[in-house]
Amino acid sequence: MRLNEGYAYREQLGARARGQSTLSYLIDSYRHSPEAVWRERLARGEILLEDLPATGEERLKPGQWLVWNRPPWEEQDAPRDYSIVHEDEALLAVLKPGGLPMMPGGNFLANTLLGVVRERFPEASPLHRLGRGTSGLVLFSRTYDAAAKLSRAWREHEVDKRYRALSSGVATEEHYDITAPIGMVAHPRLGLTHGVSPDGRASRSLARVLERRTASTLFEVDILTGRPQQIRIHLAAIGHPLEGDPLYGAGGVPLAGEPGLPGDLGYLLHAERLSFVHPLSGERLVLHAPVPPELRWEGEGSRPT
Repeated sequence: MRLNEGYAYREQLGARARGQSTLSYLIDSYRHSPEAVWRERLARGEILLEDLPATGEERLKPGQWLVWNRPPWEEQDAPRDYSIVHEDEALLAVLKPGGLPMMPGGNFLANTLLGVVRERFPEASPLHRLGRGTSGLVLFSRTYDAAAKLSRAWREHEVDKRYRALSSGVATEEHYDITAPIGMVAHPRLGLTHGVSPDGRASRSLARVLERRTASTLFEVDILTGRPQQIRIHLAAIGHPLEGDPLYGAGGVPLAGEPGLPGDLGYLLHAERLSFVHPLSGERLVLHAPVPPELRWEGEGSRPT
């Protein structure tokens, strides 16, 4: 366990907050904590509304700033080792271990990829994100110009992203063009989370079978959009949720009963390849991450293809 320095969670209120009391808004918006816990935080002066200690009875208005000054807490252990795949004056690409969160959130603050990378490269800013349970390539910019150019390339779908995933069930087709829209759906513990939704955003993944096993399928997946949890949701949408996924079931929505949280572990997903035009040289750069043994097909060597 690691004691961090605490964190201030800041939110500028939107229209949904209008007329609610501070306490009712916190209970409804942040269901990870029950009413009694939020009352205790208010009593300790941890909650500020417009820089003043909140009582919980105030009537909220859109545009106000609400802050929870969370005291230091002991974080769950997570693997903090990462390796550098590429480094130059503009970019940094690293290999993230599965189990290490990307960014501060939930019960993680210091034990994050952003935190450990910035211990050595304080100027680094991530250009995309991987889920906590996902391993593989993460690209960081080291300059404002590189960030601007590559962010634009991401928006215009000029960055090729390839993953490996182990799914439950034996696939009947060789290729799948998955276009299920992804939006917010109900979750009994969070209120809402991402999943297949008719009203969601357009999304597309191309999945190809690499190997069929006794009760599972090894997929190679190219994502043409970058929605949260896209591969987990899309493979579940075609009836092949990731093996061991505690959150998503067939159909691409949370499992019935008591589904897990987005950061829960148990599945195998790996970002194995990134290809893009370098913002300085103008040449195409192709980066590979060694594939974990569990995600290699029979007879495949340790070197990526």
